[in-house]
Amino acid sequence: MAHEHGHTHGHAHSHGHTHAPADFGRAFLIGIGLNTIFVVFEIVYGTLAKSLALVADAGHNASDVLGLLLAWGAYLAAKRRPSQKHTYGLRRSSILASLTNAVLLLIALGAIIWEAIQRFSNPAPVVGGTVIWVALLGMAINGITAYLFASGRKGDLNLRGAFQHMFADALVSAGVVVTGVLIVFTGWDWLDPLVSLLLAAVILYGTWGLLRESLDLALDAVPEGVNLKEVRAFLVDQPGVFGVHDLHVWGMSTTETALTVHLVVPDGLSDERLQHLRHELHEHFGVEHATVQIEQGRVPCDLLSDEVV
Repeated sequence: MAHEHGHTHGHAHSHGHTHAPADFGRAFLIGIGLNTIFVVFEIVYGTLAKSLALVADAGHNASDVLGLLLAWGAYLAAKRRPSQKHTYGLRRSSILASLTNAVLLLIALGAIIWEAIQRFSNPAPVVGGTVIWVALLGMAINGITAYLFASGRKGDLNLRGAFQHMFADALVSAGVVVTGVLIVFTGWDWLDPLVSLLLAAVILYGTWGLLRESLDLALDAVPEGVNLKEVRAFLVDQPGVFGVHDLHVWGMSTTETALTVHLVVPDGLSDERLQHLRHELHEHFGVEHATVQIEQGRVPCDLLSDEVV
């Protein structure tokens, strides 16, 4: 709806929201439960077998549980309704969780790389069949947990963080199994650190993208998959639009995109056309929350200093 404002401006606000994405609460519960049981199993079995490697790996897998708890907490927080203090709700917590998960993954990678380098210079005998079976169990648990989040990883960066964390650990466990079997038959202990470094490179490749996208969203960058030039061109092409300025697009969360823009429309814009515009922005660019200000004069307002160059 256009309302008169001063002599030359009108304002119109259009707010749209999509239906909630598929519920991954059960996936988080199962993943956290399975990984917690596995951590306890490694601690007990590692202590009884006097295996420092298993106890150390239990500590690493405990970080997986922490990562899942973090992602789940943000997933739930993002669903909370807006309040007087948090007028957008707690949607951005999902961005912070995905960023933290990426950092945790990089820290874990650093530990793997450091350990591999140490083993190159001072190779240690690789543990036998016991740890291979434990690694198989870990691979199964991490693989199942990763699968639970696989369907949501493309549409939600927070879920992608959880997926990559678990998939990375499934890869590491698979590497332990394959390397262990090869060393049993060949006796080449140097295969262990070599495979660790190769797996670290693969995981780093995926983690870097997660870190970059999370950091971009935290800094209010235009979300991946949204082309700002195309959005501007679309708005300029609308009938009756004389000018477009102060166009901003950012991620409210890891799943929702927001947009604000000033449209210079001398003849104004009807409720029906504004509703259609909101619908088109959602359909073409995935914008769930659009705020459109209509200016009915031909003289731009004084916010042009914020214009994108």
